[in-house]
Amino acid sequence: MGFLTPWFLAGLAALGVPVFVHLLRKHVTTPRLVSSLMFFERGIQSSTRHQRLRYLLLFALRSALLLLVVLAFAEPFVRLATTGAKEHDLLIVLDNSFSMRAATRFAEAKQQALTLLAAKPPSQKAQVIALGGEIEMLTQPVADEAQLHSALESIQPGDGHANFGELGRSIRAMAETAQRPLDLHLFSDMQRTAMPANFAEMMLPPNVTLVLHDAAKGIAAPNWTVERVSAPAELADPKDPKRSRVQAVVAGFGTPAAEKTVSLVVNGKPIVTHKVTVPADGRAVVEFAPIDVGYGFNRCEVRIEGGDAFPADDASLFVIRRSDPERVLFVHASNDSRSVSYFGAALGAAGAGSFLLQSAITEQTTDLDPSKFSFVVLSDAGTLPSIFEHTLSQYVAKGGGVLIALGTNAGRGTRIPLLGTDVREVHDYARIGAPATVSQADFTYPALAQEQPGRDNGGWAETKFFYAASVNPGQTRVAASLSDGTPLLLDRQSDEGHVLLFTSGLDNLTNDLPLHPVFVAFIDKAARYLSGHERLGASQLVDSFVQLRSAAAPAGEVANVEVIDPHGRRPLSLSEARTVQTFRLQRAGFYQVRFANGQDAVIGVNPDRRESDLLPIPQDVQQLWSGNNAGGTPAETTTLDDVKYRRVNLWWYAMLLALVVALAEAALASRYMRTQREEA
Repeated sequence: MGFLTPWFLAGLAALGVPVFVHLLRKHVTTPRLVSSLMFFERGIQSSTRHQRLRYLLLFALRSALLLLVVLAFAEPFVRLATTGAKEHDLLIVLDNSFSMRAATRFAEAKQQALTLLAAKPPSQKAQVIALGGEIEMLTQPVADEAQLHSALESIQPGDGHANFGELGRSIRAMAETAQRPLDLHLFSDMQRTAMPANFAEMMLPPNVTLVLHDAAKGIAAPNWTVERVSAPAELADPKDPKRSRVQAVVAGFGTPAAEKTVSLVVNGKPIVTHKVTVPADGRAVVEFAPIDVGYGFNRCEVRIEGGDAFPADDASLFVIRRSDPERVLFVHASNDSRSVSYFGAALGAAGAGSFLLQSAITEQTTDLDPSKFSFVVLSDAGTLPSIFEHTLSQYVAKGGGVLIALGTNAGRGTRIPLLGTDVREVHDYARIGAPATVSQADFTYPALAQEQPGRDNGGWAETKFFYAASVNPGQTRVAASLSDGTPLLLDRQSDEGHVLLFTSGLDNLTNDLPLHPVFVAFIDKAARYLSGHERLGASQLVDSFVQLRSAAAPAGEVANVEVIDPHGRRPLSLSEARTVQTFRLQRAGFYQVRFANGQDAVIGVNPDRRESDLLPIPQDVQQLWSGNNAGGTPAETTTLDDVKYRRVNLWWYAMLLALVVALAEAALASRYMRTQREEA
């Protein structure tokens, strides 16, 4: 027998209250009238008899009531032997996330799991689960030890990021349909970064008992890693001082101050090496410039020389593609010379030689072939020649990108090229003397992407718009809107390509956007998005997705896609190559991808750097997780000497008995008081 909250036993001191009440009860003497006191002898009467406990049964009931209430608050429990080993299902969860590659964590965790499986009673059902970038149910609940052993042996270290919140949600879903209680054994390094933001997401239902097996033994080994790399995905001129540079952040987790040697490796060959001093448990920045790379895709990495306890995270991979500058077609009206000047200046400042702008007025586009350009811009172009518009539609369907800026030539009822919609209304804000501002912007949209926009709405709040056209959004994505609700930036996907609609102009007459720094960033991101460079980023994270073809493209009507993983294998079957739209990057390394629109890419994939922080979950949090599964105190099952014991709480019985005693005490006290009144 034991107590869950033994500190409430201090309330036993209250047992002195009934004794105090019964001993100090005031003795009352009834006066009697006599004619004379001359025949009475003076004497001293003993008070011992009055200081004795009276009404012993009532005293016992009151003492018992206090005792039972104190015991109920102390939550007594007893352990009863049970045959629960035959009634519980066993869940074996093996963590194969990236951090388990440190030292011998994974090998030790797998061996412990195999030992537990070997000790399982033959009739008990078990299930094997792998915890990595996603939850993998490797078996159904079965008693076949050979099948379970094979599933455990098949688990290998992965590159994903574990999440105990996802594990909690999966186990809660399983427990809802489970017919028997579940004994969950988690074999993991109990990494702190695997915890969700809300601890409640990890909690387990009462019919699940959690047993933690810490492969790291609560020790966080010092670890250095390349936390972040900033490098250009496209490079036209290796001598360009603005873009031909690589910046890397070297971080230490639980490390002393040290000098580290950092190398830039291009296509397997170290080309530059720098030394950097990393402060204790801190970060340092190292820069490589200029970058000498050849034409095509260059497989690069920043690597820390010298090992630590976790050498698998000592490098960060990325890809730099060197190519000649790509041409951009800018179509504008004959009376519009401002927009091409502003756009060209912004593109040159942002692209730094990656793009060459070729302008043409609307009447000169009949013989132009859009497929020879990286993307096309239509600025206040009005009505296009039918031949060019048809060619442009085919260009978009095959994966091309077009930016349309309506400008002042877009009056009410004007048909918008490629979109097939008309301008519903024109807002001339300058005439009414109240320029519009940007009130809403989706900073997850690639052309507007910003990690921390700030209070100024990413710089867009300071811009003023004097003229804008209102269109029906329909099925398009609205990325930005003006203060009166007029859509400003819309994106419509057409087969494999995109049409980006800007309902104002690219000059300083319709707005003052070209006069703000955010204009350069907008043109830069829009250019990379429309040219397809945005999805060919220098690097991606493990378990991220790559879109291989448009969701709107009919299955089987486009070319096959092709993916080659870091091990040189093709993970997609022939049928998947014709139908799959996205692909999950499951391993670290370099992937070769051919998209449905014919573009080729090489993508460097890195593990989530949260896995590099090997600090474990504090012991008190681990005890809270494994000891209080549902926020209460459910029945707990433990194993002692191969005998199962089940904990049974007794506080409920103590409270029921206290209620019975209270009723008896009330009845008896009422009887005694009635007797005293009768004697009086």
